[in-house]
Amino acid sequence: MLSPEVMRPRQNHLPGREPVFWPGLFFAFAATSMAVGIIWDISWHTTIGRDAFWTPAHMAIYLGGALGGMTGGWLAFKHTFLAGPEGRDSSVGIFGGRAPLGALVAIWGAVAMLTSAPFDNWWHNAYGLDVKIVSPPHALLGIGMSSIIFGALLLVLARQNRATGGAGAGLFIYVGGILLTMVGVFASEYCFPNEQHAALFYEVCAAVFCGPLVALGRAGRVSWPATRAAAVYIGITCLMAWILPLFPAQPKLAPIFNPLTHMVPPAFPLLLIFPAFAIDLILRRTPQINGWLRNLMLAALMAAAFLAVVIPVQWYFAKFLISPYADNWFFVGNRIWSYADGPGKYRTTFWHVRPDRPDADLFGPSAAGLSWALGTFSAWLGLLRGGWMRKVRR
Repeated sequence: MLSPEVMRPRQNHLPGREPVFWPGLFFAFAATSMAVGIIWDISWHTTIGRDAFWTPAHMAIYLGGALGGMTGGWLAFKHTFLAGPEGRDSSVGIFGGRAPLGALVAIWGAVAMLTSAPFDNWWHNAYGLDVKIVSPPHALLGIGMSSIIFGALLLVLARQNRATGGAGAGLFIYVGGILLTMVGVFASEYCFPNEQHAALFYEVCAAVFCGPLVALGRAGRVSWPATRAAAVYIGITCLMAWILPLFPAQPKLAPIFNPLTHMVPPAFPLLLIFPAFAIDLILRRTPQINGWLRNLMLAALMAAAFLAVVIPVQWYFAKFLISPYADNWFFVGNRIWSYADGPGKYRTTFWHVRPDRPDADLFGPSAAGLSWALGTFSAWLGLLRGGWMRKVRR
């Protein structure tokens, strides 16, 4: 079991001599490879179809997993057998060995990812193509990738919290942006521009984005940490949306209702930088507080601020994204459809919002209240997690 010394630095620690910077860079590269790979893989499925397991997108994903696992394994070996007193001060004990906490989490994530690879191949052979992004093997893969990214976050957090320089804080912001990118990928089924007038979109946003933004804002020791991490998320997603269509590709699976000649880009990212700014602003004016009731009240305030910004921003921006004005390389408005999506009016209308339809998902007072409740719970968990992350030093 984990040593109770996870969050307690020793007094003889020497600042400025932390052997964490290069492993942190390796972890950041691994996280980037996985984020690029998963967006690339979705584009591959929507453009070409699943023609083989050994696609470049899959290799990018598993390269990130292997690099994260090997870096974590090296840190575990080093801190167990080669580290002196300083190395032991930056690691935790588990089952007779030692390693930084982030390395242990990343090793577990790499094992989960490697397990998901043959499981995913078997799943496709048994059941055919994916109907949804979140299938059982993809869920296991997502857990593994998230664990590696969270492990990377813990590793750079330890450096940041020991105040040994700006590298740890910068890497924390970058890896936090990767974490938001992964959350955005796995929530993308509910975040199409055409769904952004329906109640479910705002409920999902409040539930999955509010907590991570609050945690990043609470744990970061630089100015405006959640806002900066949201900017990284937008930057990475935009780069993928602009770069992927540069590569020619054609569908290989029938039926083909939408002939394609280039890779399909992801939809334009959510404008999370605006609600992230609101959360940062509240946290800057609110000292760290104790007590579950006060934290719950603060979480309710931040959830309300999150929704007060997200609702008008995404409501009107979605109108723009499904209009002809967004049909260009920058906003990729009408270029996000797969080879199986034929032409039709549905591309330029909002879904699930007609009162005369049985599948209507109208956004009204009840949906707003549910979104606020989900956002409050998510933000409360984010406050708890962010407060704990500020104490991580090993």
